[in-house]
Amino acid sequence: MLRKLTAADLARPAADAARAGARHAVSVVLDNVRSAHNVGAILRTADALALAHVYLCGITPPGDTIAVFKTALGAEASVPWSHHATTREVVGRLQSRGATVAVLEQTTAPTDIAALTAAHFPLALVVGNEVDGVGPDVVAMADLAIELPQWGAKHSLNASVAFGVAAYDLVRRARAVGVAMVG
Repeated sequence: MLRKLTAADLARPAADAARAGARHAVSVVLDNVRSAHNVGAILRTADALALAHVYLCGITPPGDTIAVFKTALGAEASVPWSHHATTREVVGRLQSRGATVAVLEQTTAPTDIAALTAAHFPLALVVGNEVDGVGPDVVAMADLAIELPQWGAKHSLNASVAFGVAAYDLVRRARAVGVAMVG
């Protein structure tokens, strides 16, 4: 008989153990994301996927603000995150450490997630502002762009929704090409 699992059934680690545990070789960089609700939702998804790090840049609210707490529901304590003045600074640092930087944006040359190889990881996914998307200066710095196909009338998804769709596919791809978890 089908039944809903309880918290005891799931046996999830405590926040500090999760934060220090093994993580997938995928990070997210938030480029001037305005909404604390989007930040909280992204932190929760990053926790669910055991992502390496969440970089909050520019006007993006820090993970320790009350408005983020309301949506993150504790994920701000279980996911490594940091706040930075500019996205360009973070992208440059990640690239110098060997990470592939992918913008989640509509561009002239999108890359299909299915085409990624182990050589593309570690990977940092840049998610942009709810109105303007990823800044053009950051798009110009990126190694590749990932675009989510859309068939309706609207040209974009909510930032946290788009991130969730792309992040799940990126983690599946990393696992499929044999990228080990680290930490």
